[in-house]
Amino acid sequence: MNIKNREKAYDGYFKIYKLTVEQEGHTFTREQFDRGDAVAALVFDTDKQQYILTRQFRVGSESELVEVVAGMVDKGEQPEESIKREIEEETGYHVDKLEHLHTFYSSPGGTTERVMLYYAEVTKQNGAGGGNEHEHEFIEIVHLTPAELDALETPDAKTIIAQQWAKLNRR
Repeated sequence: MNIKNREKAYDGYFKIYKLTVEQEGHTFTREQFDRGDAVAALVFDTDKQQYILTRQFRVGSESELVEVVAGMVDKGEQPEESIKREIEEETGYHVDKLEHLHTFYSSPGGTTERVMLYYAEVTKQNGAGGGNEHEHEFIEIVHLTPAELDALETPDAKTIIAQQWAKLNRR
C-alpha cells in the first residue's frame, strides 16, 4: 500500500485527513482520524492494596465509564511525563513507580491513536484529583480491590487489557 496524497478534510478539536491510496494497481480514498498519542495507566495504591480507576462521561460511548486513568500526550511531552501528569490531575496521587506494559493502536482501521499503557504504583495523595476544570473534566475517583477489578465489566479496551495484565501479574 502506498499513500499518494494526504489532505486535511477537517481541522477542529480533532483532525481528519483524506488519503489517496494506491494498492495493487487500484487507487482509492480513505479517511483517517488523526487522534494523536494517548497514555493510560492501571494505578495501584500499595498502602491500601487497591486499584484506583476513574469514572467519567465519555463522548464516544455517550455514557459514563469506569476506566483506567488516561489522557493525551501533549506536544513536546514524553509519554512518561504525560501519564504522571494525568495520574496527578485525575486522582491527586504522585507516582512512586511506573512500568510500561504495552503500546497498541486503539482502532488501526481508521485512527492514528496509539495508546501507551502503564502500571503505576502510588502511596501518597497530594491533591483532590477530579481532572482539570478548564478541560471540563468531572472525574470521580473509584477504588477497587483486586477482586473488584477482576469482576469489573467494562466496554473500554484499555481497561480490559489492564485487567488481564493484572490477573496475570498479580503482585
